[in-house]
Amino acid sequence: MTNLGAMFVFAVLCTTAANAMTIRQFKLLEANEKNGKVYAGYYLVGVMEGLREASEASQREGRKPPFCVENRKLDPEMARSLYQTELKRNAESYEADMPVQLVLSAALRNSYRCTH
Repeated sequence: MTNLGAMFVFAVLCTTAANAMTIRQFKLLEANEKNGKVYAGYYLVGVMEGLREASEASQREGRKPPFCVENRKLDPEMARSLYQTELKRNAESYEADMPVQLVLSAALRNSYRCTH
């Protein structure tokens, strides 16, 4: 990776520490970096794991969780397909400046509905 590329990734990651990465920033990361698709994949996995932990924390605290994995499969490598499927299925609902986690959160709610 070039110094400029490393600086871009660092800037994007620093920006996302304070603000969520937008759909536009996510697409730029994937398209403009040598390893952009890999970095974007790591980001999606991190978002998914954070959403999963928040959902499980809600359940532990006696609140209704936004989604329930229960005994179904939810592996890190599923993050990208969940994200992309949600974007395709509901493209008219999302604007480029909306956060990636909004899309992934909706994907998890739609795919892992609570049964109880």
